[in-house]
Formats: sequence, C-alpha cells, structure tokens
Amino acid sequence: MATGFTDFDVLLLDIEGTVCPISFVKDVLFPYAVNALPKLLEEKWDDAELAQYRNAFPEEYRDDRAAFEAHFRDLVARDVKVSYLKALQGYIWKAGYASGEIKAPLFPDVAPFMKEVHASGRKIMIYSSGSVPAQKLLFGHTNAQPSDLQPLILDWFDTVNAGLKVNVASYEAILASYPEVAPGRWLFLSDNLQEVEAARGAGMQSVPVVRPGNAPLPDEHPLAKVAVDQFKLASS
Repeated sequence: MATGFTDFDVLLLDIEGTVCPISFVKDVLFPYAVNALPKLLEEKWDDAELAQYRNAFPEEYRDDRAAFEAHFRDLVARDVKVSYLKALQGYIWKAGYASGEIKAPLFPDVAPFMKEVHASGRKIMIYSSGSVPAQKLLFGHTNAQPSDLQPLILDWFDTVNAGLKVNVASYEAILASYPEVAPGRWLFLSDNLQEVEAARGAGMQSVPVVRPGNAPLPDEHPLAKVAVDQFKLASS
C-alpha cells in the first residue's frame, strides 16, 4: 500500500478507524458514557450545568429522567450521530479524561506524522462525527508524548459546524472556511469510503485508510487500490 504523502497544504483527519482504533470509541468511550449517566442524572438533573445539554434533547425526553436515560441508551446502542447526543457524551467524557480513566490510544505512526506535518509548515485540522469538544478532549489526552496534541491542530469540524461526513456539501463548507487554500491542496484521510468519495466530490485529495480492527475494503472498489495503512510524508 502507498504510504507517503507530499503534495498538500492542509491535512484533514478523521478520528475513529483512522488515527485510533474503532474499538476505542465503541468499547471504551460509549460504555463509559452509558455507565456514568445514571449517577450524573441523579446528582445534576436540576443543575444549570446539565440543563444546557438536557434541553437540547427532544422535548418529550427533557422532563422525564427515565425516558431521558432510555433515549440516550437507545441512541448510543444504534450509534445515531445526532449533535445533542454527541454534546452530552463529550461532557461526560471530560470527567473521564480529567481523572485519567480515559486516554486515547493513537496508532503508533499518528503522533510522529502529525508532528512532522506541523513542522513542515502545513496545517492540520480534524473532521469527526464526534463533537468538537469531544475531539479536543481526545487529542488533549493521548498515549503520545507529549500527551496533548492540540497545539498541532489549527481547526476542528463536526456535524454541527460542517455537516454530515458523507455529504459533499460538508466538505465544501470546510473549504469555504479557508478560501485561500485551493480544494486540491487539501488531503482528507478516513477509513470510510463514502466520506472519501464525498471529499473527492468537493475537490479534495482523499484516500481510504486501512487500520487493525477496521472492516476490510471491498477488493473491487477502485479506491481500495490507493488505500494507506501507515502515515508518513513521502520525503521521510
């Protein structure tokens, strides 16, 4: 598989299945939030701090604690990517990261690659279905040295400020945020073929990423031939 990148000015990274295992989100982050929710609701149901998240949920769940919790669990079980769920998950994860219970297990090549890209003068940005606050928590608490990689990252995009990741319009919205950078000078890396196709539809460079634990790419898909399984600059 090809591994070297060189002809880009902005690196746009997906998170799960691209820079860290899919299992981290599904087997660590999701269960942590589900398990922490009952205590959170018991202690802070009427607090103003929680109210901003609670009031973002559909009206029929806002005033019934049991219904609220059941709806939360159902959304997580079905991996529904709605902004109000992502925001509350991020709020819950913040405590886990702060306590040291959660640390993001980046693939070994990710932090060195990000440092190399940043040192070369290129820009690094993140685009994930997880909320921007959750993205910042993840990159702020990694298994790399140093643990906090946020200083390497210029900007953050999610389904709220950009849109769904399988839509071409979402990548066009990201491009519009930096009109001085031509679409073809962006490189988007993701394990999701639909996202790669959408980014390409907006004019970005994009290739699929193959990582341990990911579903295999269909051999017959033309993008499978350009997939990468390791990140590095072509000159390294």
